[in-house]
Amino acid sequence: MELDRLLQDESLRRREFPVAAERVFLAHAAVAPLPDRVRRRMQNHLDAACRDDQEAVLGEGFFRETRALAARLLGVEPAEVALLGPTSTGLSLVAEGLPFNAGDNVLVCREDYPSNVYPWLGLRRRGVEVRYLRSSRPGCVTAEEVLAQVDERTRLVSLASCHFVTGWRPDIDAIGRELHARGVWFCVDGIQTLGAFPTPLAHVDFLAADAHKWLLGPGGAGVFYVRREVQEDLRPVLLGWHNVRCPDFVALDQLDLRSDARRYEPGTANVVGLVGLRAALELLLEVGLDAIAVELLRKRRRLIAGLHERGMELLLPDAPETHASAIVSFRPRNETPESLHQRLTAAGFVVSLRTMPGAGRWIRLSPHFYNTDEELDRLLAFLG
Repeated sequence: MELDRLLQDESLRRREFPVAAERVFLAHAAVAPLPDRVRRRMQNHLDAACRDDQEAVLGEGFFRETRALAARLLGVEPAEVALLGPTSTGLSLVAEGLPFNAGDNVLVCREDYPSNVYPWLGLRRRGVEVRYLRSSRPGCVTAEEVLAQVDERTRLVSLASCHFVTGWRPDIDAIGRELHARGVWFCVDGIQTLGAFPTPLAHVDFLAADAHKWLLGPGGAGVFYVRREVQEDLRPVLLGWHNVRCPDFVALDQLDLRSDARRYEPGTANVVGLVGLRAALELLLEVGLDAIAVELLRKRRRLIAGLHERGMELLLPDAPETHASAIVSFRPRNETPESLHQRLTAAGFVVSLRTMPGAGRWIRLSPHFYNTDEELDRLLAFLG
């Protein structure tokens, strides 16, 4: 699919993205609607699964090929990818599976989405100190701030690849490179960039992301990346017939784990979810992640300018594009965000209402590549 053609051919756009015929959907940082090709692929699978073994109808090589597609999007090796969602599952596997000791500390961002806070708080019962990153602008993490707060007892840093309210993308590559030089593990909640922006993983040890946001896939199907060099460090805490070898489905008297990231997939897969994920991965790779990122930043500029003209208060209007994303959060000066959110919803605009700790409530816009300028302009016209 060519991005320019999609944006210029409204009939094609509505066929590929049926939601576009009914409303202006600008909430992909929440839960995205499914593209029609994803729905069709899942429906076709369900139709076939009514008449045969649910896995047999997938065809030989399905899991291998889907894993390869995910690895291609991530820019890693297939042996480093587990087909596992949701995001919270992957992050919890990291928190529970690494060999932390009492007195160690982990550094996390208090303002991140709870999925990237709660798994680490669970480490307190093991005597691990959970430290909250101090930043000059909440939700806008810089490499300098992270590294200044790492000490000799820091074992891991966990950050979001993009903050879910500010839209700030930290310099994952620079942070990871220095953390590795200091012998510190680096974990990333990647759900707000996968499918929208390239997420460099050369210096990342772990990443988890579900498919229901920018990946345009179904909920509960996701990817879990574990760098090859640290797979022996991360003990699988979920064990079953799939990640422990059991010839002829007979249990052995010892745990013989798979030698790659499949060791984190304990049992039967979310088959229908992975069918949808595969279709979504194919779509994103067809459009091209670099092209999507360029388009999303262009849309951001258009929204920022239009919101400024209408006197809206913007949460992060001046972020350099190296740190910016398609998330734009704003609020009116003469109306509550709650009231405006209700009016937008009634008018057919799907947007999100989110709370930024210490900064109140904001309306969050998060368009994807298939949203048109006409849709953005319609929103801006509605705002006055």
